[in-house]
Amino acid sequence: MSGVAIRIYGDPVLRQKAVPVNKIDRRIKRLVRYMEEAMEKANGIGLAAPQVGVSERVIIVKIRSPIVVVNPVITYMEGEELGEEGCLSIPNVVGDVSRATRIIVKGLDLNEREIEIEANNLSARAFQHEIDHLDGILFIDRAISIRKVEKSSE
Repeated sequence: MSGVAIRIYGDPVLRQKAVPVNKIDRRIKRLVRYMEEAMEKANGIGLAAPQVGVSERVIIVKIRSPIVVVNPVITYMEGEELGEEGCLSIPNVVGDVSRATRIIVKGLDLNEREIEIEANNLSARAFQHEIDHLDGILFIDRAISIRKVEKSSE
């Protein structure tokens, strides 16, 4: 997995339902390091394995510090808020998407321990967005409006 490349809209892997991870081994840990590097390079706040071409159920969300969840499942949702979303796999496009404002996500950490994460607001939005990727769903599928944005010259 040399070189960091995020898959772009139109790549079939982004529309596949990712398979569960059966064992968290060196390969999965390498995948996570690669995902962290790709996310950091792209200044993202979240990334799902399909976005780097691997159709397995692994996500990273980084609001403060990175949280890796293997085989994530949303077990609770409440509230609803319309907010703007973008995606590293769909450059220069944003859309208004309604998401739950509070969720609970269960899954495994990289030591195969069960974890439960309560996420609110932006963090909840990011987890829902990344978990959607694992089911082949893109934010544009849920958006009530979509618009192009100019790329920043920074």
